[in-house]
Amino acid sequence: MNKIWLFGAAICMVLAFGSCKPKQSAYKAAYEQAKEKESTAPVEVIEEDTEVVEDVTPVSKPRVSNATTRTERINAAQGEDASRLKRYSVVVGSFKNKTNAYSLKERMQRDGYNAVLGENEQGMLRVIVASFDNKADAADSRDAIKAKYAPNFQDAWLLERQY
Repeated sequence: MNKIWLFGAAICMVLAFGSCKPKQSAYKAAYEQAKEKESTAPVEVIEEDTEVVEDVTPVSKPRVSNATTRTERINAAQGEDASRLKRYSVVVGSFKNKTNAYSLKERMQRDGYNAVLGENEQGMLRVIVASFDNKADAADSRDAIKAKYAPNFQDAWLLERQY
């Protein structure tokens, strides 16, 4: 008889604790309702007497990025066009072995990039797929390459050329 009571009490406790567990779908439904209310909330427009102001076009500010860069003295590798290296470059590979560097460069050229090889003072060959004067543009290009080639090239980085 005690075993039946103990078994019954255990079942009741399991049911009681199981019913208190929060449901993910309940949270999702509440979130969706809040988003719907937010998007359909009426917006009150207050009209005031205003003066006519001469149309002035805003001056565009240069884009700024806080992306981290690695600074190196880098020159175009032998046989490469040095004019394609600007201040900020997107590097997708670094090699000591020239064969590996040229192989990756050719692959990126086949994919439509204007890839160039740069060589630093330690003799490392950097496979550069894009080069810019603006850091923000370089960061955008790096992010686009990471997204396009995911999961490859997730370690692509920005090189700031030191003159």
